[in-house]
Parts: sequence; C-alpha cells; structure tokens
Amino acid sequence: MNDEFHLAIEALAKEYNRQAGELRAAYGKLSELTGTAESDDGMVSVTVGPRGQVQDIKLDPRVYRKLSPSELAHAIMEQIGAATEQVAGQTKELMAPFMPEGLPLEEVLGEGASIEAFLPQPVKLPAEEGGARG
Repeated sequence: MNDEFHLAIEALAKEYNRQAGELRAAYGKLSELTGTAESDDGMVSVTVGPRGQVQDIKLDPRVYRKLSPSELAHAIMEQIGAATEQVAGQTKELMAPFMPEGLPLEEVLGEGASIEAFLPQPVKLPAEEGGARG
C-alpha cells in the first residue's frame, strides 16, 4: 500500500471518529432536553422531557377559582403543546449539523419517521433488472 493511500485512509478514519464522537455527544444531550411553557396569566406551567413526556405541572392556587375544570384542562394541554414544541426546536437545532443535505429533520425524527430516510435506495443489479442470465 503506498503512503499517499495510507494517509488518505487514515485521514478518513480520523474524520469519521471525530464525527461519530460529535454525534454520540449530541445523542447524549437529546435525553437531557426539556421545555417549559407558562400560560400568559402565569396560572399554569408545564415542563416536558425529550419525548414530550410531562415531567412537571405547576398550578397557581388561584387557578381553581379562576378557571372551570374544562378551562383548566385546556390550559394544561395548551402548555404541554407549547413545551413540546420547544423540545422539538431544541432537537432540530441539536441534530441539524448531522443531517444529510436535503433531508428534512421531520422525515427522520418527526411523526411517521423511519430509518429508511437515512438509507440510500437499494442498487439494482443488472441480473435483477432484466432477469437472470444463464
């Protein structure tokens, strides 16, 4: 193996290791993301985790006098949605540097996402296209 080829392979390996390390670090941060949203009147505050799971709900004691049960439920759901949007934005910002050009993050991490978004289309071999030759 000539030195130039060996150096090129070594450089590719170093770049791969660097990018893989950055991706591992970003993936670790994904599990730590949270979003907190508070209603305009400050009566309802909700914190969600990285997958939108509710981690905390804070209600001002006055909320029980001010809102009906259905209004309170609506206010809580509204803040869950807003906090979840915050986490989605943080996820997009964190993962954007690793996304292939032209591949929207929503296809990879959004609703209905699959690993297929990352994978190239299978290569069709000549034998598969025109039938097997014998």
